[in-house]
Amino acid sequence: MASRPLNDDEVLSEMNKMVAFIRQEAMEKAREIRVKADEEFAIEKAKLVKQEQQAIDAQYEKKRKGAEVAQKIAQSTLTNKSRLRLLQQREEHLQDLFNSARQFVNELSQDESRYVQFLEGVIVQGFLQLLEPEVTIHAREADVETVQRAVKGASKQYNDISGRTVTAEVVGTLNKDLAGGVKLVSGTSRITLDNTLDERLRLLEDRMLPEIRNNLFGPNLNRKFYS
Repeated sequence: MASRPLNDDEVLSEMNKMVAFIRQEAMEKAREIRVKADEEFAIEKAKLVKQEQQAIDAQYEKKRKGAEVAQKIAQSTLTNKSRLRLLQQREEHLQDLFNSARQFVNELSQDESRYVQFLEGVIVQGFLQLLEPEVTIHAREADVETVQRAVKGASKQYNDISGRTVTAEVVGTLNKDLAGGVKLVSGTSRITLDNTLDERLRLLEDRMLPEIRNNLFGPNLNRKFYS
């Protein structure tokens, strides 16, 4: 049967069907695009949120570390200040102790009997170290007579110990500001023994300082080596 041309109503009907089909396809395509766009938006949003969160976390970590460093510096500074203050107080305490010792030494020369006994001891010690037949003894001008008296006893003790004799000349050449004591010079002037009270106190302070520190403040926890 030969096909016939479509009339206007049929043409319109076919066109409506095509339009409906195209519209349906377009709607489905638009839905797919919208779903895909929503997915991509969600992914991009999550990516941006994660990046921002990482940036915030990094900034927070940086600030936290900076705060820790600042706290450690402040704590170290405070500890150092406390340690320095403690060391200063200890040093002041030691100086008070040494000042008391100096006061005692200064008073020794005022007690004649004890002072003569001290002078005899250091002069005998000097004689035995020098072992010279002639010795010059330097004293404060105010102590010359006292030292001469001490030399007599010291010379006898020296002879009893060593079997030797010694001639000692006493001269008042020591500085009057010294606390007392004597300096012994060998006959050849090559050897000088400083037995002044000031020098003996200085040597005592130097030698006894570690022991004094230990007795007063206990062992040094920072010290690693001991001789």
